[in-house]
Amino acid sequence: MLNLICGKNPVLEALEAGQSINKIYFSTGHKNFVDKKIIQLARHKGIPIREVARNKLIDLAGHDKTQGIVAIISEYAYSTISDILNRSIEQQEAPLITVLDEIQDPHNFGAIIRSAEAFGFHGIIIPKHRSVGITDTVVKTSAGAIFHVPIARVNNLATTIKGLKTNSCWVAGADQEAEMSVHEADLNRPLAVIIGSEGKGMHRLIKEKCDFLVRIPMFGKINSLNASVAAALIFCEARRQRSG
Repeated sequence: MLNLICGKNPVLEALEAGQSINKIYFSTGHKNFVDKKIIQLARHKGIPIREVARNKLIDLAGHDKTQGIVAIISEYAYSTISDILNRSIEQQEAPLITVLDEIQDPHNFGAIIRSAEAFGFHGIIIPKHRSVGITDTVVKTSAGAIFHVPIARVNNLATTIKGLKTNSCWVAGADQEAEMSVHEADLNRPLAVIIGSEGKGMHRLIKEKCDFLVRIPMFGKINSLNASVAAALIFCEARRQRSG
C-alpha cells in the first residue's frame, strides 16, 4: 500500500496532478528551483510542510534515495474500467488500453506506465493478485506519469478481456512466437494490448482470449526483450498508426 512519495519530480508531478497529499517533509539545507516550486504549490494548496534532519527523512522513507523530500499521501485510488473508457470518449478517440498479465517487477511496471502515458494510452489494467501494485519505486520509475494515466485493478483478467470485447475493443497479445509482426498488424482500431509477465509471458488462457498476436522484429542474437521495452515499442507503433 503506497502512502509516501520520494523524490523531487514525483512529488511535483503529484502536486500538479491534484493528488491528495497530507504532508511534505524536506531535509534541512539549501532549496533549489524545484524545491521552491514544490513549496509554493504546497502552500497554495494548504499542505503542511516540515523541515527535518536528513537522517529523520531517511528513517521515514526507509531508504536514502529521497532527494531530500518525502510526501505523505492517501492510499492510491485505483480507477475503474468505466473511467478508462470514458476517458477515451472525452478525448474523442477509440479506446487505447494496455492490460498487464502479472507484471511483478516495480521497475518494469513504472516504465510501462511512463510509456503508456507518453503514447497517449487511455488507461492500464492490472490484476489484483500476483502482480505488483503501486509502490514508491513504481511512482519514481514512472517519472510522475502515474498521476496522469488511470490504472484499474481487477479480480479476473479473462473476464475483463471479455468485457473489453463487449465494448468493441480488439485484443492484441504481445508474443515473440507470433507469426505477425507488430508493423504488419492493424492497430488503428479500438485496442487493448496485453503485455505478459517477465519470463513467462502471457498465461495460456489469456493468450487464447486474444484476437491476434504480434511480435517485435528482432535482428540480433537475442530473441527477447524486457517487458517494459517490448511494451514501449508496441505502444509507439499503435500511436504511430493512429497518427497516420
